[in-house]
Amino acid sequence: MSGFEGSYLGANDRISAQAVMECKICWTPYDPAEGDATRQIDPGTPFAALPDDWSCPGCEAPKAQFLVNHDPGSEAVQEAARVAERTAALVADFTEIWHAKMRDVPIVNKLLQVEAVGFRLHEGRPLGVLVSPWFMNLVLLAGEGEDWSGLVPGAKEVIGFASGEYEFIHNVREMVGGYKACALFSPMGEFHSQAQAVEVARAVMAALFDAANRAGTDRAADIRTTREAELAPPPDLSGMHVAPSRRAVITGGMG
Repeated sequence: MSGFEGSYLGANDRISAQAVMECKICWTPYDPAEGDATRQIDPGTPFAALPDDWSCPGCEAPKAQFLVNHDPGSEAVQEAARVAERTAALVADFTEIWHAKMRDVPIVNKLLQVEAVGFRLHEGRPLGVLVSPWFMNLVLLAGEGEDWSGLVPGAKEVIGFASGEYEFIHNVREMVGGYKACALFSPMGEFHSQAQAVEVARAVMAALFDAANRAGTDRAADIRTTREAELAPPPDLSGMHVAPSRRAVITGGMG
């Protein structure tokens, strides 16, 4: 058996960094807030990050003999798992489109791939950025128990965030079901690597929830308002492309 028996059969991803474990042989606890002075384990070290040869300071039982005493962060871990499941379907759906229909379309950027970035629950619904070789969209999925299969493709809806109000387009896909998308970038020719696109996507998510980016008057606007000028690379004097700055995204469309 791999992992530790008493904690989800070794599935470290199902316990949080705050999980307090205990030895099922002698009931000695391991509290990450305290660490383990006997083995020079610093306070703040999660159980999952302990060395493989770490053993119970009370009876020297191996990690496999520890189980969960309590886990203050378990709800967040479970929430993250639910969001990951939903975004996996989103990525699978658009990866299928990429392979079936878009791969040979001239506008695509073959340096990129389909990836879900920064997804989190917003008012009970998964929200994040979907990066693909032909677009980058802010995507809102249905919440648990909601059925968005009746959304009318192409219908528009304005949704508000801390930074302002933005226009989303309704759509329905086979794997994902109903979803709402706000266009950020299309086509994706300005991006020179997947890492660059992901960095911009993360900047968008941060800016979206920053009230400092809110305009004096709310407006339903595309986040990409002035991105062309901001993202245009400077003259190539060294053979190296310059990545767009975070400011380019935030001031370009989130203001």
